[in-house]
Amino acid sequence: MTNAFLPTSIVGSLPKPAWLAEPEKLWSPWRLEGAALDEGRRDALHLAAAEQALAGLDIISDGEQTRQHFVTTFIEHLSGVDFEHRETMRIRDRYDASVPTIVGPVARTKPVFVDDAKALRAQTDRPIKWALPGPMTMIDTLADKHYGSREELAWEFARILNEEARELEAAGVDIIQFDEPAFNVFFDDVRDWGVSALERAAEGLRCETVVHICYGYGIEANNAWKETLGEEWRQYEEFFPRLQQSSIDIVSLESRNSHVPIDLIELLRGKKIMLGAIDVATDAVETPEEVAAVLRSALPHVDADKLYPSTNCGMAPLSRPVAAAKMRALVEGTRILRAELAGSPF
Repeated sequence: MTNAFLPTSIVGSLPKPAWLAEPEKLWSPWRLEGAALDEGRRDALHLAAAEQALAGLDIISDGEQTRQHFVTTFIEHLSGVDFEHRETMRIRDRYDASVPTIVGPVARTKPVFVDDAKALRAQTDRPIKWALPGPMTMIDTLADKHYGSREELAWEFARILNEEARELEAAGVDIIQFDEPAFNVFFDDVRDWGVSALERAAEGLRCETVVHICYGYGIEANNAWKETLGEEWRQYEEFFPRLQQSSIDIVSLESRNSHVPIDLIELLRGKKIMLGAIDVATDAVETPEEVAAVLRSALPHVDADKLYPSTNCGMAPLSRPVAAAKMRALVEGTRILRAELAGSPF
């Protein structure tokens, strides 16, 4: 939880140091091995936390420094998944990727990120947020040779995610975020069981919960897909009403430089909104005034005390200087709006 007004945070990833992994690249292989890799990942986590604090962010995350990818690193730690026998699959109907295969019942045999979360908790006295992949996005990043049912596998992943989330909460995590970009593609599944599986993943948590739904990293395949979506991106309209009725506390969405009509946020009235005011698909750094303008445009549709300024998505493909500058712009733009609203009853 945070007591800050208009609390700022990044959505997920930050660029990794060049000594840890190849920079400005998704799925980048590690440049270290064994004990050196373990130490390097933990050092990078500490560095990412310090960079966020230096930028002035109110909520600190790990920047996903200890994971190669926001989905597969979690899956790597589960039994029932074969990473040796990979298949090429279409991811979110957009691009091909080599993915591992489900060959038996999936299970979490030990905590995945809990030690990393404890290290982050020791690094800062600010609220901390931890991101986990959502059930639907997990099943879209695997070849299933065992269950034969997307829904059944999603419920298994929801159970496993809930186990991890409860231990993350116990380790001191204040906000747990579930990443579900697949919600923007598989509308029937979202309606039939996607939101229910998400709620199962968050079941029993006392900390705040977030679902992050974006249009993807600023990579070529995602950018090309966006070009096909027309003048208005209305995908959120398909499921925001269902999320408004859900038990999830915060909905994270992208806005800056997107074609999402800002009034779609009205469909979430009553929920907290983590609004993307930073475009992660460009190296151009926003001005504080541009950030403030995005945040200001949402105020007719969300109460100011429920607005969480953030980035559109993760920033792993960007350079470290650009990511740092964008974090500062987010903070400075939020300060402009805070000053405007000072003394206002909202």
